[in-house]
Amino acid sequence: QVQLVESGGGLVQAGGSLRLSCVASGRIFRIYDMTWYRQTPGNQRELVAAITGSGTTNYADSVKGRFTISRDNAKNTVYLQMNSLKPEDTAVYYCNAFVASSTSSLDRYWGQGTQVTVSS
Repeated sequence: QVQLVESGGGLVQAGGSLRLSCVASGRIFRIYDMTWYRQTPGNQRELVAAITGSGTTNYADSVKGRFTISRDNAKNTVYLQMNSLKPEDTAVYYCNAFVASSTSSLDRYWGQGTQVTVSS
């Protein structure tokens, strides 16, 4: 089994910054795409930023130029640097990863989520 644990959420004023981290642990052979999603009450989870195993990134239009996703493959960790935060960035942020536990298995895992609250 694989576990994803997020950290770094909290309360910040508009215009401030936060850095989220997500560490994968357990039976890991290789980690492929790693993605940050966010969700507000009553809404579906939306993709915020994604990064492939080779480092190619993709962002939601709403965060382009403000958020940066990166990963440290040696530490099985993905980061989300969030700058110029806005109240509308308030949400629970979830980490997602496609992880191979062996050469013949591939599964998708979710973290438990971390709350980000941006005050105006």
